[in-house]
Amino acid sequence: MTTYGLLIFDVAEELDVAGPWEVFTTSALLRGGADTVLLIAEHPDPVRCSKGMHLIPDRTLGDHPPLDVLLVPGGRGAREIEPHNAAVTDWIVKTAEQATWTMSVCTGAFLLHAAGPARGRRVATHWAYEDALEARGDVTVVRDARYVVDGDLITTQGVSAGIDGALWLVGKLHGREHARAVRRELQYEPAPPYLADEPL
Repeated sequence: MTTYGLLIFDVAEELDVAGPWEVFTTSALLRGGADTVLLIAEHPDPVRCSKGMHLIPDRTLGDHPPLDVLLVPGGRGAREIEPHNAAVTDWIVKTAEQATWTMSVCTGAFLLHAAGPARGRRVATHWAYEDALEARGDVTVVRDARYVVDGDLITTQGVSAGIDGALWLVGKLHGREHARAVRRELQYEPAPPYLADEPL
């Protein structure tokens, strides 16, 4: 059984949460419901995300089972607000030490840097924030990979790249064929409109 905990907070980016959540819950369904996927927040109140979506936490920072996977999304909350929230950063430190994997999506890398798990590591983040993250020091920003694995840390580029990182992770946990089955179930075959006619 794998227990996934997705940290949520005000002004988090919606797809940073929803993309991996879809991967993890689909993985759990294909495994016969053997896994648990939880949305975890500091308080039990609904969280209002970056573009207005409301998410209701399943558990709080002080009330959840041990996590195998900790996921931290990005958004303005991850860059500007939660890095200054000791309750959240202390929880990330403790939880990351106990989890098998820690993962961030987009600018969630800023929050992992503030808390500590991303320091001294190779990380990815949204292209528009690579320089800002690098300027914080004690981190190597990888600019040409959708996701980066450094030991037990997975970080991804912006927003939709969280799906890629989550698929890699379920493959690592449960095998490549299982990850391929999850991808097929989601019909995740990226071929976005207008890509072919972009200038080089």
